[in-house]
Amino acid sequence: MPTRLAQLMTPALVLDEARMLRNVTRLERQLQPHGVTIRPHLKTVKSVDAARRILGSSRGPATVSTLKEAEEFAAAGITDLLYGVGIAPAKLPRVLALRAAGCDLALVLDSLGQAEAVAAAARQAGDAIPVLIEIDSDGHRSGLDPADPRLVEIGRRLHEGGATLRGVVTHAGESYGVSGAEALAAFAERERLAAVTAAERLRQAGLPCPVVSVGSTPTAHFARDLTGVTEVRAGVYVFFDLVMAGIGVCTPDDIALSVLTTVIGHQKERGWIMVDAGWMAMSRDRGTAVQAVDQFYGLVCDIDGRPYPDLVLKAANQEHGIVALRPGSTAALPELPLGAVLRILPNHACATAAQFDGYEVLPADGTPLTHWPRFRGW
Repeated sequence: MPTRLAQLMTPALVLDEARMLRNVTRLERQLQPHGVTIRPHLKTVKSVDAARRILGSSRGPATVSTLKEAEEFAAAGITDLLYGVGIAPAKLPRVLALRAAGCDLALVLDSLGQAEAVAAAARQAGDAIPVLIEIDSDGHRSGLDPADPRLVEIGRRLHEGGATLRGVVTHAGESYGVSGAEALAAFAERERLAAVTAAERLRQAGLPCPVVSVGSTPTAHFARDLTGVTEVRAGVYVFFDLVMAGIGVCTPDDIALSVLTTVIGHQKERGWIMVDAGWMAMSRDRGTAVQAVDQFYGLVCDIDGRPYPDLVLKAANQEHGIVALRPGSTAALPELPLGAVLRILPNHACATAAQFDGYEVLPADGTPLTHWPRFRGW
């Protein structure tokens, strides 16, 4: 493995397939007793090769965050898709084109204006576009409170206006801000209760609500009761990252993604080792800065992926990274000569992966390195 990686030009995005598959299996086993469908969010991987190894079938189900993702995955035969971002009316022609080509693309919305636009487009096209109403379970972002009177009105506009009311959807994004099994389990229950309550309100109003969709990587792993839920979504769980490790969802040994970098210089009087991975490679995400352990721009590992004690990417310029010991550490700065190759675990796998056009994959079966392309854009 070291020899193969050392031959790559740096910075490069390295994916450990064995870790990725282990992470996928872990969530499947966690959710299997609950009898729910897993709808993986493919926004993290943005890769057909990766998606085919994550999904339980060639068609899906899956979640996307851009229509570009939907188009790329649908072209590859992954056609059971939920577009998990509130729909903008100007995007409806692309939605209809995808659906006309055989993609079962469902939409998310939380306003009467969106519902009217979707219903009008559905009537005009003769295509009953499926829609899930977004529910706010924690004040994180978008969505309606389960008790909001507009919930039933939106559902009725869709159901009677020419679209298909497929269900409700929520995302406990604030779960990223708590730590430990008890707190994460409480967030999972909060998320479940919000979605199930909203679904019951729609049904009591005589409206259909076959799908009750919840999910975030933290809540998916710590949910204890999923009564009333039909599907769970999660995305970063396939790779994990230091933010997830920081709240207790995984350990650094579970992180499947890293950035390969080369030592390009030293500032010995400052205790700095310079590398060729700056924020253009790692992203500017500093999500661990608010956690108990600040990992700065990433945790530094040897070429085999073993972390050095307290060694972090302390600072980053556009193409320069500064490797140093964590403040207050009593560890010794390792001897890393010019040309040494390292791997850095990212704070946020989605943001770091977005900096690259593809993965340099260490295959689970031990075969030679391979390349999986990624796509970008909206």
